[in-house]
Amino acid sequence: MTTSHTIEVPDVHRRAIIVDGHCDTPYRLFRHNVHLGDHDTEAQADLKSLRDGGVTASFFAAYVPPAYANRGAAAFAHKLIDVILDEANRYDDVTFCVDSEGIRAAKRDGKLALMIGVEGGHAIEDSLDRLRELYARGARYMTLTHVNTNNWCDSSGDAPRHGGLTDFGRTVVRTMNDLGMIVDISHVSDDAYNAVIETTRVPVVATHSSCRALCRHPRNMTDAMLRDLAKNGGVCMINFFSAFLSDGVAEVIMKAQKRPKKPASGLGGTEEMPDDRTDWDEFLKWFNSLGCPTATIDDAADHVIHAATVAGIDHVGIGSDFDGVPALPRDLTDASMLPRLTARLLERGMSEADVLKILGGNFMRVFEAVEAR
Repeated sequence: MTTSHTIEVPDVHRRAIIVDGHCDTPYRLFRHNVHLGDHDTEAQADLKSLRDGGVTASFFAAYVPPAYANRGAAAFAHKLIDVILDEANRYDDVTFCVDSEGIRAAKRDGKLALMIGVEGGHAIEDSLDRLRELYARGARYMTLTHVNTNNWCDSSGDAPRHGGLTDFGRTVVRTMNDLGMIVDISHVSDDAYNAVIETTRVPVVATHSSCRALCRHPRNMTDAMLRDLAKNGGVCMINFFSAFLSDGVAEVIMKAQKRPKKPASGLGGTEEMPDDRTDWDEFLKWFNSLGCPTATIDDAADHVIHAATVAGIDHVGIGSDFDGVPALPRDLTDASMLPRLTARLLERGMSEADVLKILGGNFMRVFEAVEAR
């Protein structure tokens, strides 16, 4: 829920190009049938909080629930792209953006740039033509998997089937390189990550992942992965979900039964399609029943600092996962609180130049490298 906060905004935060690598707001808007400027008690990122937080560009996820794998995934991705485009056209101070120059223009003009990232490689339905269609509609990255292993890429949240990537999966990576589409390795298995690093010709991005050395959730990146990402020239954008920041939260979740699954598991068949307007409510009910502790803003800062120490300051960013997670750190519970993270990083010894890189400068470098391909 976004609320009104009195937050002192550091000058460097005002000056920064701030890029949030991953925001699940479109799925929330779809489920609740609301708009970005509407009041929604569940919102972690809405028009007001994004403005108050100083966000320059937010990658809005065209998230495709795993239940759609092999049964209408592409159509659902396009449905959420429609939502994103509609929201970008609805407000005078919001613009739709497809390139790095558009982000810079949004900063100059004082606008919020919405961008599209497709979450879940099953969205392309094993078709390079589908991939090209998503790019043509403005998608500038694709997360190769979600919690489900798809037909060509293994997920960190599911049983492996491919030893990482299939030959077709490698072709997907190379085609994304050719298009100028960022390869997002959040959610993929360790073997899939290694295969991507071997295959890609340009830097890759983890748009919403944190550090496994600090929190042992398998969604997070190991130090070895961070070092390899630095050699690749890529960026790890720190996820704010408490379960990816705090071992205490992660342990509760990993010991509990996994997210309840409906009979329509995405494996095909004639089962009734899921009701995506209530699925998240079931997940929240399950998560809240676990009684998890809550991470803190210092936990988030710890992950930023750790990634910067291991990979180097040029290889860290932020990817909040706003509106896609059930628990955020104290003092970082919606987009308006981003200045508090900037202030905390400064308090903990980061220079203004380093903070500018983390808030968006590093991502901009990678984006421009992918565009130049």
